[in-house]
Amino acid sequence: MTMFPTLRRLAHPNRPPAVAVQDTQGSIRMVDTSQIREHMEVIGADGGHIGTVDKIDGGRIKMTKSDRGAAGQHHYLPLGLVEEVDTDAVRMSFTSELAGQFWEA
Repeated sequence: MTMFPTLRRLAHPNRPPAVAVQDTQGSIRMVDTSQIREHMEVIGADGGHIGTVDKIDGGRIKMTKSDRGAAGQHHYLPLGLVEEVDTDAVRMSFTSELAGQFWEA
């Protein structure tokens, strides 16, 4: 018998439910990445557009390749760089201008 049967149902093997994020003051907090959904806008700390979520792939956000600036390629961002998730956007911890420095293949 499992002590926490609901946890097993909520966990997804390719989607960490939360990640620890350290802010500029050194405080660590948890961000609920299970709220990230397909087609959500990904924005920088400055509010500028970075991309659009295709899906969560392991510990990374896979962005659509059809988005402007994607040049027909999928780009990935580590979930550890997510600052917050609200109802319609994923805000990253860096500005949109710096996004290219954090993209992963």
